[in-house]
Amino acid sequence: MDKKLYKMMDWARIEGLVYSEEDDPHSFLGGHYVSGGILIQAYFPGEEDIDKVIAVVKTGDTFKEYTMELMDETGFYAVLVRSLTKIRYSYYFKIYNSEGESYELQDPYRFAPVLTDKDIARLNAGIHYEAYKVMGAQIRKIDGVKGVSFAVWAPNALRVSVVGDFNNWDGRRHQMRRLKDGGIFEIFIPGLKEGAVYKYELKLKGDIIKFKSDPYGFGAELRPATASIVRDISGYEWTDKKWMDGRKEYQGKDKPLSIYEVHLGSFMKPEDGREFYNYRELAPRIADYVLKMGYTHIEVMPVMEHPLDASWGYQIIGYYAPTSRYGEPEDFMYFMDYMHNKGIGVILDWVPAHFPKDDHGLSEFDGTCLYEHLDPRQGYHPHWKTSIYNYGRPQVSNYLLANALYWIKEYHADGIRMDAVASMLYLDYGKQDGQWVANIYGGNENLEAVEFLKHFNSIHSKMDDGAIVIAEESTAWPRVSASLDDDGLGFDYKWNMGWMNDFTEFMRYDPLFRTGHYTELTFSMIYAYSERFILVFSHDEVVHGKASMLSKMPGSNKDKFANLRAAYGYMMTHPGKILTFMGQDIGEWDEWSEERSVQWELLQYDEHKKFNAYVKEMLDFYKNNPALYERDNEIEGFEWINNISANECIIVFLRKCESQTLLVVCNFANINREKYKIGVPFAGKYKEIFNSDNVKYGGTGCVNPRVKVSKVDECDGRDDSIRISVGPLAVSVFRYDGPADIKKNSAKKTKGKGDDNKGGKKSLRHELEEKYIREERGLID
Repeated sequence: MDKKLYKMMDWARIEGLVYSEEDDPHSFLGGHYVSGGILIQAYFPGEEDIDKVIAVVKTGDTFKEYTMELMDETGFYAVLVRSLTKIRYSYYFKIYNSEGESYELQDPYRFAPVLTDKDIARLNAGIHYEAYKVMGAQIRKIDGVKGVSFAVWAPNALRVSVVGDFNNWDGRRHQMRRLKDGGIFEIFIPGLKEGAVYKYELKLKGDIIKFKSDPYGFGAELRPATASIVRDISGYEWTDKKWMDGRKEYQGKDKPLSIYEVHLGSFMKPEDGREFYNYRELAPRIADYVLKMGYTHIEVMPVMEHPLDASWGYQIIGYYAPTSRYGEPEDFMYFMDYMHNKGIGVILDWVPAHFPKDDHGLSEFDGTCLYEHLDPRQGYHPHWKTSIYNYGRPQVSNYLLANALYWIKEYHADGIRMDAVASMLYLDYGKQDGQWVANIYGGNENLEAVEFLKHFNSIHSKMDDGAIVIAEESTAWPRVSASLDDDGLGFDYKWNMGWMNDFTEFMRYDPLFRTGHYTELTFSMIYAYSERFILVFSHDEVVHGKASMLSKMPGSNKDKFANLRAAYGYMMTHPGKILTFMGQDIGEWDEWSEERSVQWELLQYDEHKKFNAYVKEMLDFYKNNPALYERDNEIEGFEWINNISANECIIVFLRKCESQTLLVVCNFANINREKYKIGVPFAGKYKEIFNSDNVKYGGTGCVNPRVKVSKVDECDGRDDSIRISVGPLAVSVFRYDGPADIKKNSAKKTKGKGDDNKGGKKSLRHELEEKYIREERGLID
């Protein structure tokens, strides 16, 4: 052994490397200038068949080989390349086995860090909105060498390594360097390619070893395997420019928004024995159905990687990885692209409220409560048995902020629906006394979560890209959808859980007993304009013993369908955008289960086929009548006609916009009423243009085929009224078509009277018009 070389060794550091406790291996591995030349050191543990290692050094245009000396039997090699001056150089290794065979290897420890001081400063401040471009596994080329850079935040780990098939899962091989001031470990591994399977091996205090999936990983193994996969998300060629350019207009607040909520794994199951269709197979199947029905958007339940199927995606491990159940990232990009080219918007469900405690995930990531709170009163959800994010830690909020923006930017998501926002806002959500800690003012508001939500919505609004952000918020927290400038949280929409709960409960009652619960039907209009709402019948309403939407309805099968038609009709005509869950538009009897497909076979039965046709025509009707959506968020777009007929269980109201006035009549009693008098806002003609009791939908056929012309007959506080037929358990919509027409011969009969007197002529015409209208009202109901 070269004694001079031996003395150059920092044996304490080498021992730390051998025992895999080194957090700055780059400071001595690789090539470094020393007195007398360049000292190149390398570590190849676990390689039993290495005969010799050659360092091939390039200076200028010259290559020269130097045989490295084995300095430690565990696989530590070194060589001194003598030089009197500091020279520019590069090198690689040539490794020979006992058979004389060789291969070339680039040294991971000769490359400078990828993260800059600016990156680290922004991450520490929680404002690196494209953190996913520097953290995690990034395929890149450095100094002409292709490979993968890795970066992970683990400030309390003693040592972090990248492990995988490429190094026999040996944590001694690719020990990472701790960057200053950020607790970030990083390394560039030359030659690594897309598809490599990896984890981070963390050595913690007490000689504890943990293996963790990559929090920023773009790909993940199919469960039950838990490793991350190197994925390149930069190569997909998008074809949805037309959609993206017009998205801001398509998704305006004055445009129709009808959402089909879908769970990809159970929308449709393959018949060839496979567990799931992949993203590319699902795209046309879902799009065809959505287009046929007339929905404007789909909302996809969480596609981020999750270990448990039964969580439906709401307990996420891989926030940056589309679940491998249905394919790879590029496959999901195809799915999004396909939807956009079909004119369908895609909203992604996203879960920033909590995460599961699986050992390979974020839980106690570096041996400490890094992403969550240490105190279980702050960091544990007793209801879900999950961990709560520590939103006050900048790196944690940055992780989530960048993630939501990632799905919008990299996957062209048209919207983000934030799950369980109420659980974020309240420190005592789902907890008993003694299970939570008050904020600094003694209240139950989670001030750090509020700041996080405002921060995200502030950054997103500045993007001005037309994507929307929706809050699933089930409490009376004020101004959820108000702008940040108006002291709101800044969301575009809020789920109307109050309406859903009240109305669903109302519909469960037998019609005979609905009279006593009439206020549950009308109460929503008291607060309808306090937020921008989406009315929802989501997956949450058809699981855990709650029954399907159809099965909730009282009465015989025929009555159940009539009730559900009325319920959907009321949702369509009530102010607010609308959302329904898959399977509920064909009238499924069973609760939803992620283990089975939507029960498409029901469409062979007449009552289900007719109900499905009803929902389709309802959605078309919704899109084609601007009064139902243009002024959703303006009080001028709605007007009560009758909200006091509790005994009859009927409500009547107007939906209005500049171009249209619609009169809506909802009968929630199982009684048909003939010549039922309704006050109208204007004298003139009213044409029924939609009726849920139509025979073609499975109804009794109690419809109004003839135009109704109002009479001067006070009702509902209005001077004029019409008399209509009201079907049992039915919703009907009338369009105001203007004043009644005057017959041409009526004008002929009066010609000449007052011709020479302009004022008299006008007065006479007015008298004749009134006379004709009265006569016409006598001829028509």
